[in-house]
Amino acid sequence: MPKSQVRKKKVYTPPADVRPAGTQATKKPSPIWLPITAVGLIAAGIAWLVVYYLSETAYPVGSWGYWNLAVGFGAMVTSLILLSRWR
Repeated sequence: MPKSQVRKKKVYTPPADVRPAGTQATKKPSPIWLPITAVGLIAAGIAWLVVYYLSETAYPVGSWGYWNLAVGFGAMVTSLILLSRWR
């Protein structure tokens, strides 16, 4: 029985106008302060919320009331925004 021929596929190369301009090697790495600040904001946000709940809404700032929750969660959301820019 004759053996069938194996077809070789051509390697696809995208057109020059479609290729991305920058390669991975040309992008700059993130500064060292970015992940440190993000982790610090996560820790600060969690600590703020824990203190708020354990003190039964008396601390960190008693006059702010439920805005203490916004401060704690805002710190954590800000850290997520920072971490989205980390390379």
